[in-house]
Amino acid sequence: MTPEEYCQERTHRAGSSFYYSFLFLPREKRRDITALYAFCREVDDVVDECRTDEVATTKLQWWRAELDRTYDGTPQHPVTRALQPVIERYGLAREYFHEIIDGMEMDLEESTYASFQDLALYCQRVAGVVGLLSAEIFGYEDRRTLQFAQDLGVAFQLTNILRDVREDAARGRVYIPQDEMACHCITVQDFQPGPLSDGMRRLLTEQAQRAHGYYDRALHKLPEADRHRQRSSLIMAAIYRQTLRRIETEGFPVLERRVSLSPLHKLWLAWRTARYETRRHRRFERHGLP
Repeated sequence: MTPEEYCQERTHRAGSSFYYSFLFLPREKRRDITALYAFCREVDDVVDECRTDEVATTKLQWWRAELDRTYDGTPQHPVTRALQPVIERYGLAREYFHEIIDGMEMDLEESTYASFQDLALYCQRVAGVVGLLSAEIFGYEDRRTLQFAQDLGVAFQLTNILRDVREDAARGRVYIPQDEMACHCITVQDFQPGPLSDGMRRLLTEQAQRAHGYYDRALHKLPEADRHRQRSSLIMAAIYRQTLRRIETEGFPVLERRVSLSPLHKLWLAWRTARYETRRHRRFERHGLP
């Protein structure tokens, strides 16, 4: 199995919504973004799959060293062997990859976050930076597109936090800010399966509204000239935001089960968004109007 095949298998096996957005990219771009996503999956799984924090810390330290080897031209892992030419092709900054690992280490150091300001740093590291790296691979003309990518990454992470609140709580982690929990008389122990209290419903509603705010802010920042290049990000936004809306319309059942879209629904959203963005791009090229 080649490094590229390993990354493809890693991405497909994860069953992520990102996979569907990659389908509409040119082959070379699809290969490159898949390598980036495979790296993110590898380091993210370290925290979730290691039995002890000590083992997880050791593995993350190995990945830090592997990043340095990759930038020095001697990668060892299949993912970094696939990632090395991507780094060189787009001039991806070493600091961004280390910042992603910084975010993973926060999971080993923190189980709760006092305020959204604290949580925002975590979201920036584990998702906002991934958005920036993805934007470099997709391409852009206007640097405002980087602001779009960063905010969109945070929106994805806030959606994940709401969707996965039950699973995270079972691992001893609660990503909803404690000061906001206190306003609704909610404690960490309240994140258990069962009927939603009025306070919990209000709290979860506020988290959904914050995520919507990041989606709106991100899309407002995307220049028209870069929409076509960033169409994979827009596909991801369509899928993630539809998941968020389903959580809301189903009454926030996130303490009972994980809300998700079917693969067919994700594929349909991806196709519809790609088709819409292609038509919009053609109008923009002809008339300079969206």
